[in-house]
Amino acid sequence: MRSPTRTQPFYTIQPLSVNCDPVQAGCRAILQVVERYFNTEGPMEAEDHYCIPPLSRIDLEEVLERIEDMKYFVLHAPRQTGKTSTLKALAETLNSTGRYGCVYVNVEGAQTAGEDVARAMRTVLSQLAERAELMLQDGFLHSVWMQLLENFGGGSALNVTLSRWARAARRPLVLLIDEVDTLRGDSLLALLRQLRAGYDLRPHAFPQSVILCGVRDVGNYFVSSSSAGGSVNTGSCFNINAGSLRLEDFTEQEMRQLLGQHTAETGQRFQPRAVERIWELTAGQPWLINALAYQVCFKDKMGRDRSRPVTVGAIDQAKETLIVNRVTHLDQLAYALSEERVRRVILSMIAGSPGYEYSKRDLAYVQDLGLVAASGPVRMANPIYAEVIPRRLTTVQEFELEGRGTSGWHIRPDGSLDLTALLAGFQDFFHEHSEAWLERYGHREAGPQLVLYGYLRHVVKRGGRITWEYAVGRGRSDLVVEWPRPGRPLADRPLKQVIECKVVGEKKGLESTIGKGLEQTVWYMDRCGAEAGHLVVFDLRPNKSWEERVFRRDPEPGAPPITVWGL
Repeated sequence: MRSPTRTQPFYTIQPLSVNCDPVQAGCRAILQVVERYFNTEGPMEAEDHYCIPPLSRIDLEEVLERIEDMKYFVLHAPRQTGKTSTLKALAETLNSTGRYGCVYVNVEGAQTAGEDVARAMRTVLSQLAERAELMLQDGFLHSVWMQLLENFGGGSALNVTLSRWARAARRPLVLLIDEVDTLRGDSLLALLRQLRAGYDLRPHAFPQSVILCGVRDVGNYFVSSSSAGGSVNTGSCFNINAGSLRLEDFTEQEMRQLLGQHTAETGQRFQPRAVERIWELTAGQPWLINALAYQVCFKDKMGRDRSRPVTVGAIDQAKETLIVNRVTHLDQLAYALSEERVRRVILSMIAGSPGYEYSKRDLAYVQDLGLVAASGPVRMANPIYAEVIPRRLTTVQEFELEGRGTSGWHIRPDGSLDLTALLAGFQDFFHEHSEAWLERYGHREAGPQLVLYGYLRHVVKRGGRITWEYAVGRGRSDLVVEWPRPGRPLADRPLKQVIECKVVGEKKGLESTIGKGLEQTVWYMDRCGAEAGHLVVFDLRPNKSWEERVFRRDPEPGAPPITVWGL
């Protein structure tokens, strides 16, 4: 049951019975919780949260077979997809059978030890001992681990402790080790090697099965090791891995099931288009689905009225709120952009370049992080991440532009957006500032497009919306600018204009680039239902003067309404 001191988002206050002595009761009212809610922090609790049964999201039969067959293996997935909830549900299931003694332990606390192996193992062993007593009422580890650490040191203490515990236990042991990839360098390698060293002793003198869980596939990536003086592949240290499993995002059916629980319990409906929009924006990412629904149904004042259905406009506003508020989940992803291997992949995707600019190892890393889809063509994992990335990359540029203010010169008297005037202004801005900003972004093709995006967003965000579409491998990127029609809100059939961005290559030349770009712009306009288009061509070849590079070509009579801009 919930703790009486825990703050709940919604409750009713019921007065005590007239026969109740408030002094003896210690209160003057009883708080009766009447609603579950969408969870955005920590493991799922079915009593408190709308939820999908965690074990329904994995192939439970396969997992149980691996445990029965005494396998050691990996379960991994991006952050906040339900890994911990799944492990805890699995531990409860295994312990309920009476066949195993299963302990879940989170070793993230050992991260602060860095490569101090002894200190890291002290944290791991102490947490393991505490969990064993809580989950199995087994105090054996508490009685031995400190002495064993002192006697054998960090390089062997975990191995010896697990061996003695397994021999003393009444049932075969199963360990579920969460956040294992937060351990650093030699500390992670020491843990993996000690598990491997005792593998042949299972099940009587070592745990029968071990599941390692984290964001990364700890069975196959490189870590920096001080003792080795370089990088070490974890696969060589954990070559007993029976194979890695990935916890996938929600299916569309699971998303609908989750939202349906709220409707069933409160009567508040999600309009069909709102449900579709949640799926479009999240592509099934569990935290994003819960966060959008929580923002709309519990944080938004109008959304708390259960008689009001959830609309697609409310979902779009919730998305914008999450991004603007820089919620932790999205900020963690944006923080990854400081890593060079992440930037290699993301900047190449922004530029629409083919994948030769990054390695398969770089791609696997961003897939493990959840930034890029795990399968299929290389693409951002979902439209929200796709929107967050260029926003974060251009944050400093937008901040500097804010200091200049805006006089509204880009707005026509009827309130419509004069995008042509805005792009003409960008030509002057690019001439004056491009050198400094291109150097900051550090990518020949993505840099100019990010400068354009930052410039446009600074203005468009004040009344409209700008969306970046990645065209990976197609040598371009696409922007869609939406602005409300005069006298209408943005959600009511906004005016759409497409901006296609291309960079002139050394071999193709300007006219060839323009010809291909016009074809692509027409295609994209048709796809988006845009009423006008702009092709922006960046010619950064060193032998070209600014006067040669800058131009404007308006559409010919009868031709598609596309203006070509040279920079």
